[in-house]
Formats: sequence, C-alpha cells, structure tokens
Amino acid sequence: METNGNTKVTIGTHNGSFHCDETLACSLLKLLPRYSDAEIVRTRDPSLLATCTLVVDVGGEFDSDHHRYDHHQKTFTHSMSSIEKSKKWTTKLSSAGLVYTFFGREIISHLLDINKDQPVVEKVFDKVYENFIEEIDAIDNGISTHDGPGRYSVSTNLSSRVSHLSPNWNDEVQDFDVGFYKAMELTKTEFLDRVHYYGKVWWSARDQVSSCLQDRFSVHKSGQVVEFKGGVPWKEHLFELEEENGLTSPESQILYAIFTDQNGAWRIQCVPLRPKSFENRKSLPWKGLRDQELEQASGITGCIFIHSGGFIGGNKTRDGVMKMVDAALENKESN
Repeated sequence: METNGNTKVTIGTHNGSFHCDETLACSLLKLLPRYSDAEIVRTRDPSLLATCTLVVDVGGEFDSDHHRYDHHQKTFTHSMSSIEKSKKWTTKLSSAGLVYTFFGREIISHLLDINKDQPVVEKVFDKVYENFIEEIDAIDNGISTHDGPGRYSVSTNLSSRVSHLSPNWNDEVQDFDVGFYKAMELTKTEFLDRVHYYGKVWWSARDQVSSCLQDRFSVHKSGQVVEFKGGVPWKEHLFELEEENGLTSPESQILYAIFTDQNGAWRIQCVPLRPKSFENRKSLPWKGLRDQELEQASGITGCIFIHSGGFIGGNKTRDGVMKMVDAALENKESN
C-alpha cells in the first residue's frame, strides 16, 4: 500500500493513552524521506484506519505487505527470530519492534548516508535492536528481565519516561495528543543517539580492534598480545572478532592487551574469561605489589603496580611492559 504522487501519506495509531512502542514506531517511520511529512492519525475507528497508509499498534492486524503492524491480537506471537531466522532474539515484538524489523536497515542506511548492503548497517541493526529496541518490546509485552521479584525497581528507562508525558489523572485538561508528540520527539532523539553511537563510535572502535588483532604477531611472537592506542574500547569487539576469526582455542586466544594511559605510562591488562567477567584468562603475577617492591620481585625496571586482582598492571616504558608480558606468559601459577 505504498503511495506516490500527490496522495496524502498517513500513519494510523490509536488515540487516548500512549506507550513507548507506538510513539517510537511513528517516529521511526517519519525518519524515512518518503514518510517524513506523513500525518499521524490517532483513532480507533476502523473506517479511518482503513484509509491510512500505515497502521501501528492498533487494528488487530499484522500484515507487512499492507503495512499493518499491530501486535495485540491473540494470534500474534512473532519475535525477531521468527520473522528473520538468522536472528537470535525471541522476545515478542511490539509495534516498535515490528516497524524496526521491516524498516530498520533502511532507516540506518539513510541516517548514516551509506548503502544498505554495507556490513556496518547489519551490525548497527543488530546492536540497536539488542541494546535499545528489545527492551521496549519486552516492557510493552510485560516480559520481565528476571524470574521472581527483582532486587529493585527501574523507573528511569525510556518506557517509563514516555509514560510520564501523559496527563495526570487530576489534570483539568486530559490532552493526550500533546504528550504523544513529546514522546515521539523523545524516542526519536534516543534512537538517533544509539544509531550514531553504533554507526560512528562503536564501529570505528571495531575497525581499530580488528586491525590490532591482525597485527598481533608484530607485537609479540606468541600472537596472544594486542596493542591498542588512543583509549579505544576493545573488550566487546575483541570477543566478537576472535570468534569471527576462529581464535577460540586456548592456544590462539588473546591473553593481554597493552596500551598507554592518560599520563603516557604503559599498561598491561588481562583479557577476561567473558565480556564483563571479573575472572581473567591468565592473571598477572605479583598481585598487589607496587614500585620498588614490584621491581625487586619481578626483576623488571620501571614497574609501577600490579592490581591486587591481578587483572592490570603498569610500567613506565613500553620495553618494561613487554618484559612484564613475557614474565606473565611464562608464569605457570597464574590462571
């Protein structure tokens, strides 16, 4: 049901109280040039909805060919993985997730001004779903992050902030439209922030980590040490790139990263067992020692410290930190 020429483009959604998913769905669609001037029609009247170009979160129908994106009907059970078999996410989709599934790549390529076939588009598509859209899908469908009562309540997420834009129960004027359009602007701003971050900042870091991984044998003959520059965030990318490059065996995995700190000193940091894990693949020896005591224990000049957890250490020079690398790799007692 695409329109062209002088035909008026409209996006239908329900009137009255609103939620994060349909306000985001509407703002996502209006990011596309062909829908940027679309009028939002807030109604539950089936005859009016039937005239709309697209309908989200109302109407009791999911039909992507005719741009109907409701998820409230009893027969609706779709997740990202049921629509796209290559995807892993099994959270039931809301109207935001539905619109993102069918239009997300096009929106991302438009915002980043690149061809939709570029690898970065698919990566950003996945990261934005996993770290932004899925949460909105889950909250709207009443899916908790945990079984049983949580330790505390989260009331500052995007869905909660959208709900605060509705009129209060005792306001004399119950104008839901004002809040709806504020919510559209809020959700759009946060979505743009996520796309910009993953498309420009996150992807740039990934490129650097990939390059450093390819150069690992020039850093150390073991191939288990990488050198980073400029404070690049490397951990998440390293795990993904190791898997993509088949570096998953204990003999090929990266054990240490070296880099300079803000003061120009050198650091050696252990690679954790898993992302966000506090356990190391191979901890550093001399845990908790500093300065002269560390120099005496290690026999390496310029040592600054080894953290008591054995996950990071420092030296004044690159030569010194590489000697710490050699000693750590040879140490049989560290895990």
